[in-house]
Amino acid sequence: MSDFSHLNEKNNPKMVNVSDKKITKRTAIAKATMFLGEEVIAHFTNDELFTKKGPVFQTAIIAGIQGVKKTSELIPMCHPLLINGVDIDINIIDSENIEVFCEVTITGKTGVEMEALTGANITCLTIYDMCKSISQKMVIKEVKLLEKTGGKSDIKN
Repeated sequence: MSDFSHLNEKNNPKMVNVSDKKITKRTAIAKATMFLGEEVIAHFTNDELFTKKGPVFQTAIIAGIQGVKKTSELIPMCHPLLINGVDIDINIIDSENIEVFCEVTITGKTGVEMEALTGANITCLTIYDMCKSISQKMVIKEVKLLEKTGGKSDIKN
C-alpha cells in the first residue's frame, strides 16, 4: 500500500474519492514573491502600471482568479470545485520586489491549496507577460502555502 492518496493498490494513479468526507468551509492562502527589478517598478504610479495591454496588476488579478477556477483542468488529480470566493492582493514591497497573496474559499469536501497556489502563480506569470517588454530579468522566486483551514487538519506556515 502506498503512502500517496493518489495511487491505488496497484500503484496506478487514481483520483481520491471524497464522497464520504464532510462538507466544511475550507480556505487556503498562498504567497508568491517576485523580483521585478527597479527598471520595471520605476514605471509604476500609485501601485499600478498601465501598458498597451492594460493595467498590469488589475489584469494579473483577473488572470489569477481564472487560474483558480481552472486548476482542475491543469492538475490531473484535482477535483473540479465550486469556488465560493477568491481574493488576490499584490504589494510592492521594495524597489525591486512584489508579493502576491491568493486566498481561496469554498464550502466542500476537499481543500483548495492547489487552487490558491495556482492563482498566485498565474498572477505572477501574467505580470511577467505584461512587463516583459520592459525587462526579461524578472523572476518568480517563491510560491508557498501560508495557511489552510477546514478538513482533517489546519496548517499555518
